[in-house]
Amino acid sequence: MIKILRKHRNWLMIVIAILALPFCLYFVKSDTSLIRSDEFARLYGRKVTVAEARWDARLFQLSRVLGLDELHGLAPGAGSDDQKIPLFVINLLVLRHEAERLGISPSKDEVVEAVRNFPALQGPSGFDAAKYDQIEQNVLPAFGFTNEQLEQLARDEISLKRIKGLVVAGITLPESEIKSDYQERYGKNFVSVIRVHGSDFLKEIKVSDDDVKKYYEAHKNDLKSEEKRKVEFVRLALNDEQKKLKDKERVDALQKLADRANDVSQALLEKGADFHQVAAKFQLPVETTGEFTMSAPDPKLKGDQQLNQAAFKLTPQEPTSDPIQTADGYAIVHLAGAVEARPLTLDEAKPKIVDQIKTDRSREMATAKGRKGAETLRNGLQAGQPLQTTLEQAGGLKAEKMEPFKLADEADAKNPADKPKEESVDIMMIKNVSSQLQPGEVSDFVPWVDGGFIVLMEKREPPDPAKYPETRATLEENYLKNAREYVFMEWLRDRQRDAGLGSAKG
Repeated sequence: MIKILRKHRNWLMIVIAILALPFCLYFVKSDTSLIRSDEFARLYGRKVTVAEARWDARLFQLSRVLGLDELHGLAPGAGSDDQKIPLFVINLLVLRHEAERLGISPSKDEVVEAVRNFPALQGPSGFDAAKYDQIEQNVLPAFGFTNEQLEQLARDEISLKRIKGLVVAGITLPESEIKSDYQERYGKNFVSVIRVHGSDFLKEIKVSDDDVKKYYEAHKNDLKSEEKRKVEFVRLALNDEQKKLKDKERVDALQKLADRANDVSQALLEKGADFHQVAAKFQLPVETTGEFTMSAPDPKLKGDQQLNQAAFKLTPQEPTSDPIQTADGYAIVHLAGAVEARPLTLDEAKPKIVDQIKTDRSREMATAKGRKGAETLRNGLQAGQPLQTTLEQAGGLKAEKMEPFKLADEADAKNPADKPKEESVDIMMIKNVSSQLQPGEVSDFVPWVDGGFIVLMEKREPPDPAKYPETRATLEENYLKNAREYVFMEWLRDRQRDAGLGSAKG
């Protein structure tokens, strides 16, 4: 649907629609008691109404459109907009209260200059009046705003920067900590990994019928058959000659396909539209799958995981997908049949239950062996025992030497050809654990997908002292940036408590 709208609407309106959706969901789904009370929160002894919160929530969305990352940072960290919007609203109210208390009142000239510097209003030569006109004519009215809200965001941004400056003014980084960070990040690490695999214990595990029955009774609500789908779909793909195209020519060919896919999708949205008739009108052959599950896609969909996923989002009420981009074009999927999940009987669920019990127990056994092994390794090496002897005492564990590495290699590589190849998640985790160890130290057992691992930091070769001066400024800048953000957010939380924060969401 978004691609259709993009064709027929100004692009800015699409940006607004996408960004405003989480906001709408958050406030519309409030329970009826909150709607009756019209209270979002209590701050400084007064009620903050839902209407006020909705207004400031739209400012959250507008700040994103304008690229005001620092102001948008009033709701930091990961998480959905459903989680971020309430935090932003609360922190924005606290920010304005503190700015007034501290006598921070930006001048008219400062506000105008701040608006002119908004990232979304910049062109190749700085402030772009055409972009400003687009925001003024299309974005602001869609939010119910005027130029006054641009100025309000500018005042908020200036206030935020000034208050941050006051709060974090005393933060410094001792030279000793910078040098220590340099040693850790740029030293070459020699590490061994001791892995404990849960799968090694599977043969030892016996599962009785009583175990199966107990598990079934405890989890019967979750033990269901897999949903099945049967779909029809049409493809709009590049031909063999077009697949050879490069750069702009390929993009142009794909754009033509996108336009045609949008036309097909638009036709399918018309009242009483029939999938086969629309496909015939556009001379598109219809392919049909057999019944399949999410874990076992139909052979016709195996090469396009996104089509398999789209099939399970279709419902009898919305049986047709939007155009889905594939490697060489687009596809539109139509629901032809569905078998919903149903509760499994004990006999049907037994193989799955046995596998799950074995998996759970094997992980428990791996964790027990890993924890004991880490303690044995630590004690043995501290006592001066050879590593091999200590590994044997720890239950016959084996050490795997990693290639020497520097923690800063990937971050510092400026040439793509010099960057390390993408690493598996467990390797990244091992490196992260090693960063917390000193030479000769043994980590705790770290649970992982199939068991877990222990990290032994054998040694760390010091980095080149001659490179320290050129790296020092970057290290200090990164440390201070993170430290200042942390201190400021702690200050905000303290100010929330001082405001007597009470939320109607409770």
